[in-house]
Amino acid sequence: MNQKVSNFLKRINKREIKVGVIGLGYVGLPLVRIFLQKGFEVVGFDIDRRKVEWLNQGKSYILHVRAEELKSYLDQGKFRATADFSELAGMDAILICVPTPLDAHRNPDLTFVIQTTETIARYLRPGQLVVLESTTYPGTTDEVMLPILARTGLKVGEDFYLAYSPERENPGDKNFSTEKIPKVVGGLTRHCLEVARALYDEVVVKTVPVSSTRVAEATKLLENIFRSVNIAMVNEMKMIFDRLGIDIWEVIEAASTKPFGFMPFYPGPGYGGHCIPVDPFYLTWKAKEVDFPTKFIELAGEINTRMPYYVVDRTIEALNARGKAINGAKILVLGIAYKKDVDDQRESPALKIISLFKKRGARVSYHDPYVPHSFGHREYPDLDLKSVPLTARRLRQSDAVVIATDHSIIDYNWVARNSPLVIDTRNAIKKKRKNVIKA
Repeated sequence: MNQKVSNFLKRINKREIKVGVIGLGYVGLPLVRIFLQKGFEVVGFDIDRRKVEWLNQGKSYILHVRAEELKSYLDQGKFRATADFSELAGMDAILICVPTPLDAHRNPDLTFVIQTTETIARYLRPGQLVVLESTTYPGTTDEVMLPILARTGLKVGEDFYLAYSPERENPGDKNFSTEKIPKVVGGLTRHCLEVARALYDEVVVKTVPVSSTRVAEATKLLENIFRSVNIAMVNEMKMIFDRLGIDIWEVIEAASTKPFGFMPFYPGPGYGGHCIPVDPFYLTWKAKEVDFPTKFIELAGEINTRMPYYVVDRTIEALNARGKAINGAKILVLGIAYKKDVDDQRESPALKIISLFKKRGARVSYHDPYVPHSFGHREYPDLDLKSVPLTARRLRQSDAVVIATDHSIIDYNWVARNSPLVIDTRNAIKKKRKNVIKA
């Protein structure tokens, strides 16, 4: 084994290396936590100075990362956050967890990855490991990042190590927290893979080494495209069965009794979170290089992005049946996070639903126990709402209550009993009621 690599591995094993995590959001902050839990010294980097200040005060802005735990590591001197990126020079491992959104034309926007890589290049020194965790298209690590880092004159695999290991964070999942999820790792060279794998071996239940960074990048896309396609299929089935007078939820429950060849997916008001609405289009874009049409992926995206319109249309139909127009109607949306029991609003279908209702003249409010204030969204800059208290009086005064996210803390049978009309997009209310419409 190369002596430099051997020394790095020994330092990892002895917890002598410093880990820097760039991007302290829903991926980066949980990653900070597991490295701290495993005994590493960690510095968190972010351009958002508010996040840096909160973290250095021992405060957390993410529901499933406890402030008390962060404060204990601050007190021990094992953790701090900073917006001073010159401190990257003092890090031994640099993990990149920055956003990879789509632009207005649904093309990959690697602005954050490129800017972060250029910043790292300014402070790159021999012996450092750089790992990209942000979801992206195959070729990003070697085609985009490597040329920037190589301008320093340092040689990958000898002077520094470069790898890709896709994040698999699932906010709100009590069974599979970050450290319990196997981690795919791909390196630019054999030595890059050795070092990156050794680092993650110390903090997660299992590492899965693959032959290249491209394979690792493609793995993440396959995982999310698999979900996107199957969610689209069950959403389309929901709309078909609705016209046929068949309850899709009952059908899924019955089909799930088959012990082989079937995996249940569930319909909803549209998909959300940063991954599934975005990642498939990274492969769609990349496939154009090899002149290959991605019909399945694009069709799935079309169906899933149509679902908020379907929910709004079903609400309008239900109001019309009761002699009420959507213009001027009081609509209460329950849940604005993209899935149950989390505070993450990224790409939430509830945001689109609220926007569509407002465009049609409805008076919209929302209640979400985990999201007190909804604002600052890239696609909905004019949306600025605060969660309203959920009371029986408010329910009775609403023309329609739309269950967009089924947080466990809410009693939905109580909601149904007190509301004139409920549009249930999550099957939160199991018992059939005349005032409950599934959508």
